[in-house]
Amino acid sequence: MPMDLSPIDKAKFVAAKRAVDYVEDGMRVGLGTGSTAAWMVRCLGEIIREEGLNITGVPTSSRTADLARNVGINVISLDEAKWLDLTIDGADEFDADLNLIKGGGGALLQEKIVATASDRMIVIADVAKEVAALGAFPLPVEVIPFGWQTSKALIEETLVNMDVLGQNTTLRMNGDTPFVTDEGNYILDLHLRRISNARQLSLVMNQVPGVVENGLFLDICDVVVIGGGDGTVEVRDINEGTVEQDKMDFTESDNLFADL
Repeated sequence: MPMDLSPIDKAKFVAAKRAVDYVEDGMRVGLGTGSTAAWMVRCLGEIIREEGLNITGVPTSSRTADLARNVGINVISLDEAKWLDLTIDGADEFDADLNLIKGGGGALLQEKIVATASDRMIVIADVAKEVAALGAFPLPVEVIPFGWQTSKALIEETLVNMDVLGQNTTLRMNGDTPFVTDEGNYILDLHLRRISNARQLSLVMNQVPGVVENGLFLDICDVVVIGGGDGTVEVRDINEGTVEQDKMDFTESDNLFADL
């Protein structure tokens, strides 16, 4: 393991390294978006180069697609793949039931479509992402640009009747202009602090005119791989009801870390 990485990056790295053990030759794999998922993509590229692993990747964003091609992964669209064996992605938060908040990287729509088109979803995360209740991380909601302020007002009105601690809603920005997703949409971040009924909130949010999708991933994740800054890894499989713990020790790979 590279010694110059911060503890949080070491945690992301070991989680990603452990998660790629689920990838087998010939698989169609959904490739997530975000800093932890980027480690996973690099790890897959290393295995392809060094061991000849033959997989097809379906990226969840243009950023991930670019990285995947750069490390040697054959990339196709979800329409071409039709169905996936596995998706590996990060999360902004997860709870004991492996429900998630995602979308901090702005790719929640493609991430949710790809994850639900997979036989299994593996989530990779550092230990800080586990929470007792979802909501500390702002909930992203993707909205179309047309009438976004109306959608925002309707969301804020709806939140009054929801069991949440906060109701502040902000438009995600990219400098002085709104952040724009790969689909050309905007993202509203809901600062809720705590979500007591995620299922109800998810259903209600998606009924607001102009809302495309929200960042609550419920009953989608099958396995979470949790990395620690000291190299420890915990793997929780919600379907099998198992918890495995290990400690990983890796030497630095010139190929894997050359672009960092």
